[in-house]
Amino acid sequence: MTVFSAGNSGSIVQLTIFAGIMLLLAGITWWHVRGHHAGIDGDSKEVFLAGGGLNWFFVAGAITLTNLSTDQLVGMNGNQMLLLAWWEMAGFAGLLILAFVFVPIYYRNHCTTVTELLERRYQQRNVRTVISAMFLFGNLLIYMPAVIYSGALFLRSLFGLDEGALIPIAAALAVVGGAYAILGGLRGVAVLDTYSGIGILGMALVVVYLALQAVGFDLSTGVPAHRLTLIGDNDSPIPFHTLFTGMVFIQIFYWSTNQNITQKALAAPTVREAQKGVMVAAIIRLAIVPAIVVIPGVVAFKLFGDVNDAAYGMVVAEVLPPWTSGIFAAMIAAAVLTTFSAVLNATSTLYAVDFHKVFINPDAKAGRLNWMMGIAATALAIALVPIYANAESIINLLQELNGLFSMPILSVFAVGLLFRNVDARAAITGLLWGLGIYALHTFWFYTPQPYWGDETLYRMLGFDWLHYIDVMVFVLFSSIVVALTVNRLIFGNRATLFWQSEDGMKGAATA
Repeated sequence: MTVFSAGNSGSIVQLTIFAGIMLLLAGITWWHVRGHHAGIDGDSKEVFLAGGGLNWFFVAGAITLTNLSTDQLVGMNGNQMLLLAWWEMAGFAGLLILAFVFVPIYYRNHCTTVTELLERRYQQRNVRTVISAMFLFGNLLIYMPAVIYSGALFLRSLFGLDEGALIPIAAALAVVGGAYAILGGLRGVAVLDTYSGIGILGMALVVVYLALQAVGFDLSTGVPAHRLTLIGDNDSPIPFHTLFTGMVFIQIFYWSTNQNITQKALAAPTVREAQKGVMVAAIIRLAIVPAIVVIPGVVAFKLFGDVNDAAYGMVVAEVLPPWTSGIFAAMIAAAVLTTFSAVLNATSTLYAVDFHKVFINPDAKAGRLNWMMGIAATALAIALVPIYANAESIINLLQELNGLFSMPILSVFAVGLLFRNVDARAAITGLLWGLGIYALHTFWFYTPQPYWGDETLYRMLGFDWLHYIDVMVFVLFSSIVVALTVNRLIFGNRATLFWQSEDGMKGAATA
């Protein structure tokens, strides 16, 4: 895809528009964060929680744009089927759970990081350290380099540049995105997310409309039925039955126990304001996001055939008028910057609150730690981009490693929230069990081995229908069972099931 033609006056105009929009976003962000002192001498609440002053508008914008980037626009459209919309529609349920279950719990426990809740529930520090380390691993080695790589790849094609431009573009995105998080703290990140989001969502909806117009608003002809259905079979990316099993738990993990997302909801002045912001984000997730991440891909199939990840770029080049090129490029860059800066701020928060202030210097200034970690993490993300660019197998490996974490981590939250009198070491044992089971599934049982040829163990045993989302359900519940069993047999504790009411905690059963 090449929208810009290097060397002509049109390119100069579009580049000027691109630069102008990026400067406008920077100016708006500066206007909102001025006087709030989130810089090198900023305190913890301002740097990591925006002083507790984000209203619902900025909470909604920050949550929406932390999630939405080129990964969704390019990657999900690259599947070229409507079925992938379930990931976004199911996010509505995940955000409802965040708003009405987890937000009150986090506020009641005065949490800055989601891992603080675990320490309070288990009354032990080790579980907080383990889970925080896992989140840091995912952010530093997967999310941050992946988002600037995918963004740089798309922008390189958009500007019609050669392969050598990939690293410089990625570095520029990382430095600019890092500057927002380092200089403006969470407030700067949230403001950038929100105002960028208005343009990104608006432009993406324009692409959807023009794409449908290009095919006469007819997707029913020329497109195979399996690309148009929302009822997936067992061989599809999302079998229908998994919407009521594993999909629910995946959404709970992502939206309710993920520091990158929940930190924005923790920065409101009240629970009610946070809930309003999360609800607006949920409505956006249901009403707007599904269309923009699947419809252009299906239109691309009708126009160009099976083109995989090139789908979104090809549709954009086909349907957008040339005069919009600079605007679209700015919106894509903003999508990358918002996600990168949000994840960077969450990473700095986890490091400062869960590690540096605990193990190194409890009196260290949050602003200085934010600068230190922000610069180091940004440099690491840039350094990892060549690995992503040159070794696709490593990309897949890192994504699979990230998939290892979700259900085991959720099991620790589930045990901590649903039971009391559980030793943290038992919960960590359940976590390790879940990691091991999912690793066996991903790297052994579900992969052909030399001594059984092209077959997999699942197919040989008749379990080839088993989907990885089904496996995640087993991982979650078996990890909980292992944690409770170890708690009883090894540590001699009787776990008591409880729930939180207005009167406090009430026991219901023992395990």
